[in-house]
Amino acid sequence: MNLSTTYLGLTLRTPLIASASPLALELDNIRRLEDSGAGAVVLPSIFEEQIAQEALAFERLLGAGTESQPEAASYFPPSSAYGAGTHQYLNLIRRAREAVDIPVIASLNGITGEGWTDYARQVQDAGASAIELNVYLLPSDLSLSGSQVEQHYFDVLAAVKRVASVPVAMKLGPYFSAVGHTVRALDQAGADGFVLFNRFYQPDIDLAALRLQRDLVLSRRVEIRLPLLWIGVLAGQVRGSLAASTGVETADEVIKYLLAGADVVATTSALIRHGVGYMKALLDGLTSWLEVRSLDSVASIRGRMSRVATSDPTAFDRANYIRILQHGASE
Repeated sequence: MNLSTTYLGLTLRTPLIASASPLALELDNIRRLEDSGAGAVVLPSIFEEQIAQEALAFERLLGAGTESQPEAASYFPPSSAYGAGTHQYLNLIRRAREAVDIPVIASLNGITGEGWTDYARQVQDAGASAIELNVYLLPSDLSLSGSQVEQHYFDVLAAVKRVASVPVAMKLGPYFSAVGHTVRALDQAGADGFVLFNRFYQPDIDLAALRLQRDLVLSRRVEIRLPLLWIGVLAGQVRGSLAASTGVETADEVIKYLLAGADVVATTSALIRHGVGYMKALLDGLTSWLEVRSLDSVASIRGRMSRVATSDPTAFDRANYIRILQHGASE
């Protein structure tokens, strides 16, 4: 059985990826994910704001009391020499690359052009196999137009591509006026792949305390529908790789994403719920499904149900929506 696939130009032994989560902060977990069949691991995002805060705190610590003894300051190099906030992350990349044979992908979340390029260069030098740009831009600023929001993604991509020689993937949300057009334009601008979709933070309200409730809600399998739609539409239409994300709970979702045209399938919620060893259950389910149908590779099913491959492309379009409303969901 050939379960290998290609993602961002990298050859992966399986199409299953452990997406960015705190699970990958532990080296033992990364090893277990490899042993359980993961084709690659995405490390948790490194956030520019967090690094800036740590650097500021470090600077204050060094400066404490130096006014009373001015010469004391000369004993300490500037905080930039320490790489405050980045040292542990870069060390994790190095250790993970030494510990496993599968690709280790760094995830970046920046807010300034300098932050994106600086950290991209650092994680690449530390040995990251690829870089995933987690462009978390929630356009809550009502003065921003759609074109301005989209231009931010192009600016980030261009800035990182100027300094990075490793592949670069864009992790995108679904909230563009024309998702397909934006992805194809980013593809033409040099993105090596796309992770669809990023789940933006959405607050709730605690009615008892009358305050905003900030918590992490794990994805559910019903959330597969939106990324499944767009992967099915984009498969065969862009040069870059397609990674499916969100709603992966069982092997069924893995298989559906591959049929729609995904090159890889990423999951976090299922691993948090069931443990990192659950990756093996997902892989076993995929293998069994292929074996029952006498299929010998992942490549044999990839994109079979994409828009360009299906005999009924209207299933992705408005015509199908109208038919469902007219005849009911049972059809």
